[in-house]
Amino acid sequence: MPELPEMENYKILLNQKIAGQTITEVQINREKSINLNPALFIKTCHHQKIIDINRRGKHLLFHLQNGQILLLHLMLGGWIYYGTEADKPKRTVQIRLSFGEQHLYFIGLRLGYFNLYNQREIDQHLAHLGPEPLSTDFSLENFLKRIGQKHGRLKTTMIDQEFIAGIGNCYSAEICYDAGIIPTKDIDDIGESEREKLYQSIRTILQKGIQHGGYMDNPLFKDDKLTGGFNDLCQVYDREGEKCNRCESIIKMETISSRKTFYCPICQT
Repeated sequence: MPELPEMENYKILLNQKIAGQTITEVQINREKSINLNPALFIKTCHHQKIIDINRRGKHLLFHLQNGQILLLHLMLGGWIYYGTEADKPKRTVQIRLSFGEQHLYFIGLRLGYFNLYNQREIDQHLAHLGPEPLSTDFSLENFLKRIGQKHGRLKTTMIDQEFIAGIGNCYSAEICYDAGIIPTKDIDDIGESEREKLYQSIRTILQKGIQHGGYMDNPLFKDDKLTGGFNDLCQVYDREGEKCNRCESIIKMETISSRKTFYCPICQT
């Protein structure tokens, strides 16, 4: 599932590709992927200019000239591609936004959605999200206060979108590895120095993920060399049975709250 770095990568690249462009056609192939009657959805978006694309947590927000906002959450299996009909992936497309000869394809939206809202509805829909971990407002003091109010296993807290927005399975594993803390540990057993290290690792790993285009390896456009670059840099995520790059012990996987959790039993304590 795309997390903060993947969606931030999409945000940056899509602003370069389609910000300021006008939607020339809207194609809806799966009505369940949107929240309105298709005719109304198409009418509201058609001939509208994309003013800007922002991100909140794991969501992308496409701001239209008429003040409406398209809210995208890819969920598990969702991804997007920008290009022509000739070079698009041979996959089922749920939604397509056209910009002349170039198109933005939304693929794998079986669980995800691309909904149309006004600003008030957007505010309500995203009100439950916790702070942005790379925001200047997300200080060490803020983090220590928030985690001080939590109990239970670290993994469960790290992926709680009300605690911090944008972190999921992949980056929670990589953050805990970087901090040297086992994700199965109870928060009450994590000392203040470890909590401070965890805060630094959150910022370090997420910034590194963005810098390398996230871990999802589907390119956003033809000849895209950035997207997915972090996949080869993952230290523990999806590496069960492989050797740890630090100590050469074997990476383990456990299931916590129905989520696969990867860690090094030696480096993480």
